[in-house]
Amino acid sequence: MGNLQILLFALVLDYVVGDPQKLWRKLPHPAVLMGKMVSLFDAHLNNGSVLKIKGIVSTILLSFSAIFIGWFIKWLPDFNILELISVTILLAHNSLIKHVKDVGDSLNQSLSAGRKAVACIVGRETKDLDESNVSRAAVESAAENFSDAVIAPAFWYIIFGLPGLILYKMTNTADSMVGYRTEKYLQYGFGAAKLDDLLNLIPSRICGILMCIVYRSQHSFGIMIRDAKLHSSPNAGWPESAMAALLNVALSGPRIYNGKLTNDPFLNSAGRHNMTSNDIKKAIMVLNRSWFAFTFFIATLVFFTWIF
Repeated sequence: MGNLQILLFALVLDYVVGDPQKLWRKLPHPAVLMGKMVSLFDAHLNNGSVLKIKGIVSTILLSFSAIFIGWFIKWLPDFNILELISVTILLAHNSLIKHVKDVGDSLNQSLSAGRKAVACIVGRETKDLDESNVSRAAVESAAENFSDAVIAPAFWYIIFGLPGLILYKMTNTADSMVGYRTEKYLQYGFGAAKLDDLLNLIPSRICGILMCIVYRSQHSFGIMIRDAKLHSSPNAGWPESAMAALLNVALSGPRIYNGKLTNDPFLNSAGRHNMTSNDIKKAIMVLNRSWFAFTFFIATLVFFTWIF
């Protein structure tokens, strides 16, 4: 099977089956193994002097490891079965929807339950968030992670096959662990953060544009183009501003990280600021419709490659 055929099957399998939790109770998830590799380099290199250089070296070594693993699996004489399983596991639409839905369901039970659930998917402090800000955090995470969990992995798989997909997931994992602007990781995490920015440059924009196309909303497209650059991330602003416009809500804005209040501007500031769990449901609808559109596009490519 070619990359497009494998990707199509993997997208459908991930949507229908998702992560087999019983399996991961017995075996470590690939993302966990990647995290252990990142932690190993962090423990041995993130000390002393020249931390930026050490961080760049660790990023290079992790990248080569990811590419090697991808090529090894790719060339196993198993009729692409392990490759299909790997791609399915490393796509995460099903898991993303479950985690975001859990925030909405928990918030409907109580504010404290909502805070606890959203803390699992965002890095900001959540203990003092009200209902509106819990909902805002969940919707922002849904938008950004649709790119990270579906569009970007699929994009790099199409371009460079399994080595490209595993390289992306390894980099994304490293960025989520060491790519923080804290005293400990400001220098060491520089390499991982910049490579993650580079690898998400095109997919994040595809993600935002896809959302707008699915809803045939020129208005949302205009807001996305206008507001994406307001985000502190060079990439997250694209899907988040598209989502903000489609739901007619204000996303981003001030939030607290590590005890420090940021002064980030709102995306779609003219939108509704008071958000509820119903907005989380609407965001999930946007993600599912976008997933179906993307999968249909891949299926169309598979059809034409089969015909011609």
